[in-house]
Amino acid sequence: MRALELSHPWGTESLKIVEHADPAPGKGEVVVKMRTISLNFRDTAIIAKGGYSAGAVDAPPIIPFSDGCGIIAAVGEGVHRVAVGDRVSTLFFPNWHAGPPTPDKRDGPLGSPGAPGAARELALFPETAVSKVPDYLTDEEVATLPCAALTAWRAMFVDARLEPGDSVVLQGTGGVSIFGLQFAKAAGLRTIIELTGGRGADFIMEVGGAGTLIESLKSVRMAGHIAVIGILTDASAPPAKLSASVMIATAAKVQGLSVGSREMFEAMCRALTLHRIRPVVDRVLPWTDARLAVEEMARGSHFGKIVLTFDS
Repeated sequence: MRALELSHPWGTESLKIVEHADPAPGKGEVVVKMRTISLNFRDTAIIAKGGYSAGAVDAPPIIPFSDGCGIIAAVGEGVHRVAVGDRVSTLFFPNWHAGPPTPDKRDGPLGSPGAPGAARELALFPETAVSKVPDYLTDEEVATLPCAALTAWRAMFVDARLEPGDSVVLQGTGGVSIFGLQFAKAAGLRTIIELTGGRGADFIMEVGGAGTLIESLKSVRMAGHIAVIGILTDASAPPAKLSASVMIATAAKVQGLSVGSREMFEAMCRALTLHRIRPVVDRVLPWTDARLAVEEMARGSHFGKIVLTFDS
């Protein structure tokens, strides 16, 4: 089988298709025939540097991308959560099944050093690291769910526990913000850019990082909730000059978060099915055009998600 691999000196030019032996499932494992992959902003950083920080010269190759959709092609002994022929999604944190986050649960996100990602024709996973998905969604739509959709879902309904009528500020037109808009509409929330009648927003989806966090603190209502889920401006903006007085004045809850658990993913899929929410896919390219897709992602010209498809 073929896989995309990234190695030193990193960058899109180092992203190549290589041959691997077909995997065989062991006890509790499944083999997934991948159909689609979806890109996230974090993929551009990993591909550019070989990880979240600069990868070593002698670091082993990385199989990138966390988000994908595929069909169970084979199962090992003792597998009971899925069966051959089931359509499944990858999970961003394969070790986080339920409950609050812990270092162990958040260890080894897919598509990073030491955790092979979805960019392979046949992917081997523990059965606990995949989840069945709604039948009404296409393969391309399913691939958008593991990171962007679940991040928005967790921020709004697991952490902030928003209620109908609450005001939500969403920044930009990337995957998380667009999913936030769709979830907000289904839940009866008021989505806004900046006008709240002087009251301030109940919830802000903070994707900018250092360049926008101060403005978010100025815009949130007293005791509101800011979900810090992105660092889009961190490379070009100085660190935010936060002070204790600003934090005390807002009385807001500022929470950093990264995706969520399988339990949260499955709850989100039930809500998607109930409301027949369809993810917004900006463009679809063959997986052999991964370099182009990553460059497009880095440019930020997309509205919604960029998806790659495997050969049928």
